[in-house]
Amino acid sequence: MPLQIVHHPDYDAGFAVNHRFPMSKYKLLMEALGARGLAGPAALNMPEPAPASWLKLAHAAGYVDQVLTCEVPEKIEREIGFPVGPRVSLRAQLATGGTVLAARLALLNGIACNTAGGSHHARRAQGAGFCTFNDVAVASLVLLAEAAAGNILIVDLDVHQGDGTADILGAERRVFTFSMHGDRNYPTRKTASDLDIALPDGIGDAAYLERLGGILPELTARARWDIVFYNAGVDVHAEDRLGRLSLSNDGLRARDDMAIRHFRALGIPVCGVIGGGYSTDVAALAARHAILFETASGFA
Repeated sequence: MPLQIVHHPDYDAGFAVNHRFPMSKYKLLMEALGARGLAGPAALNMPEPAPASWLKLAHAAGYVDQVLTCEVPEKIEREIGFPVGPRVSLRAQLATGGTVLAARLALLNGIACNTAGGSHHARRAQGAGFCTFNDVAVASLVLLAEAAAGNILIVDLDVHQGDGTADILGAERRVFTFSMHGDRNYPTRKTASDLDIALPDGIGDAAYLERLGGILPELTARARWDIVFYNAGVDVHAEDRLGRLSLSNDGLRARDDMAIRHFRALGIPVCGVIGGGYSTDVAALAARHAILFETASGFA
C-alpha cells in the first residue's frame, strides 16, 4: 500500500502572494508530491472539518466558538498573524480534522502524513504565531478520549518551540511533549515541554543530527508509545527566512529518516505533519516539505 496522505484543497486559504505566511505552499506541495508519484488515488484521503466537540477538548470553548463564527477579537487575530474569516476558519477546522484522520491511518497502517498541521503555537485560550487550532493537541486528546491510544509521544522538530502544545497538554500525563528548536527564536517566552532541547543559531547538519540521534533512545525508553506525532517543520533549513539554523536538504532528509526509522523499527506508528516553513521561493519551500513524504513512503 502506498503512503497514506491526507489533503484537502481548502488547506490553502488564498492569501496574497506577499503575505508572511506562504499559504500557496499547500497547493505546490501537492504538485510536488504528484510529480514524485506519491499522490495517486490509492494514497489520498480527504478530511472532514473537525467538529467543535473535538476542538473544545484542547481549546477554551469561547475561543472555539469565536473561530467557528469568525468573531475572533482583533487583538487575538494580531497574535495569530492574520484575520480569521470564513476561509481561515474552514482551513483550521480541516487541517485539524486532517491530523486526526492521519493519526487513525497511522494506527491502521504504521505511518501516514497530513499535508498540513503542526500548528503548535495555538494554546488553550487562543491561537498565536500563524496557528489557529493546535491540530496535534486536538488529535492526541481525541485518540485518548476514544481509547484509540493510551500513551502518546509528540516529537516536535520545527525550529520554533512548541509552546502551545506544552500549554494544552502539560497536565496530561498520557502525552509526552518533546521539542527541539532554536533557542533564540519565537516564542520569546517558552512554555516548558516535558523535554526541551534548545539549539544555538547556525547549527548545521552534523551537530543537529548528533543531538537528535542521542535523544531518540531516551524518548523510546520512557514508555511504550502507541503513536508518535512527528512535526517535521522545515524552518530549520539554512534558507528559511525565519529559522536561524543551517540544515541542508540532505540534512532534512537525514533527520526525517532518522526519526521515522527509529520509531518504525520499534513498531510504533508515526503520524507526520508538515509544521513550519517560510520562504519567498514557495516552490523551493514546497520541495522541502515534500522530503517528509518521500522519506515516509519508504516505510509505508
